[in-house]
Amino acid sequence: MDTAPHVEVRVRQRFSAPAEQVFNAWVDPATAGKWLFATASRPMSSVKINARAGGSFRFEDRHNGDDVIQTGKYVELVRPKRLVFTLSGAKRQRSSTCVNVEIVPLEAGCELVLVHEGVLPDDSVRTEGRWAGMLYGLAGLLREKPHRQGHQGREDNNK
Repeated sequence: MDTAPHVEVRVRQRFSAPAEQVFNAWVDPATAGKWLFATASRPMSSVKINARAGGSFRFEDRHNGDDVIQTGKYVELVRPKRLVFTLSGAKRQRSSTCVNVEIVPLEAGCELVLVHEGVLPDDSVRTEGRWAGMLYGLAGLLREKPHRQGHQGREDNNK
């Protein structure tokens, strides 16, 4: 059992995309596999998501000959404003941690606040940087999605 003290990592990111589109990017396997635990040049090779309270997710990839697996369970999903999930699989993390994602709609786009609880102090800087990088990647991915002219920053639901 891990008895080391733990810290909380907090990351904030603004998106030009609406809250619903940002929320969907967390729970749609095809989209999530391109940015969540992935990089622009190396998407995840396998993503399974059962997006409901009590459901789970599994992201798998292979990097430098090692299996890279991130798993977790959804504690709460409130569309389009809140996700809470456990997270296991980081090499240095001995137990699961909890991630809280709040998505606040703004007049143009939304703001996301991510709080990762239970992080080992030695991992806090790396964890913060990794989340910041993933959210930056998500912002870039959402900007790539085509928008109907005259409706900048809104998703076209007729596609």
